[in-house]
Amino acid sequence: MRKVRITVIESNCRCGYCKAGDEYVVEDLCPPMCHELWNGIYPMVYALQNGASLDYGDQRAKCFDAKCPDESRVVVHGELAEE
Repeated sequence: MRKVRITVIESNCRCGYCKAGDEYVVEDLCPPMCHELWNGIYPMVYALQNGASLDYGDQRAKCFDAKCPDESRVVVHGELAEE
């Protein structure tokens, strides 16, 4: 399975799970992050793991940017990790 790297760009996490600069490499298990954030980004992670390209501005790319559903307190960038 392809790996996806998730990098925390900004963080004001109420629970203290994510800090700016944290990186997670996802293979088949949920990384140690807030489940609300994970539930929001999981469809994009799964798509990248299975070879999809995602809408990224006016182009298609093997990456995404997303914000936490809790008032956008955490911003992450996900990308297909080098194999």
